[in-house]
Amino acid sequence: MFKVKLDSDHEVLAHISGKMRKRFIRLVIGDRVKMEMSPYDTTKARITFRLG
Repeated sequence: MFKVKLDSDHEVLAHISGKMRKRFIRLVIGDRVKMEMSPYDTTKARITFRLG
């Protein structure tokens, strides 16, 4: 679980998607990520891609 800060200064709790977990893609502090947010709960998201 990661806390992701958005450009609008909101914080979202996100977890790594299955493909990233399967390929052992690591995230470090400061990485920019692409994520999918839930339309039902805007405080949770899924990280799908690491931009670097």
